[in-house]
Amino acid sequence: MTGEFAIAVHALVFLNRRGETVNSETLADNVCTHPARLRGVMAKLKNAGLVDTKEGMEGGYAFRKDPAQVTLRQICDALNVKLVSASWRSGSVDKPCMISSGMADVMDDLYSQMDALGREYLSHITIADIDRQIFSGKEKGASA
Repeated sequence: MTGEFAIAVHALVFLNRRGETVNSETLADNVCTHPARLRGVMAKLKNAGLVDTKEGMEGGYAFRKDPAQVTLRQICDALNVKLVSASWRSGSVDKPCMISSGMADVMDDLYSQMDALGREYLSHITIADIDRQIFSGKEKGASA
């Protein structure tokens, strides 16, 4: 998994709480990332219909969806992120050893199954749920 997922979830919770259009510099400052990196993530969310954009001096991003209807899985899908993957594979198909030549495929299948389970889990968590976790027990309207 990349940091894009965390950036996207953070940004959507912040935009939901603010309830208005927020420019990329302000949003990036709150997320603690570079505005260019944020804009790349937000472009993917826009393409998936999860955020609205406005150009110009008063431009930026807005979240106008029902936060109880937007799941973390939708965010994963919009970003095309793998929750579980490996950048390195052990063994080699060229080796005469069954373990060495077969391990990569077995592990790839395992990673794929774990990714599917993670996506299923995230399909039950919404932006509203994350907001509640952050603000439960805190004064309504606390710094957002």
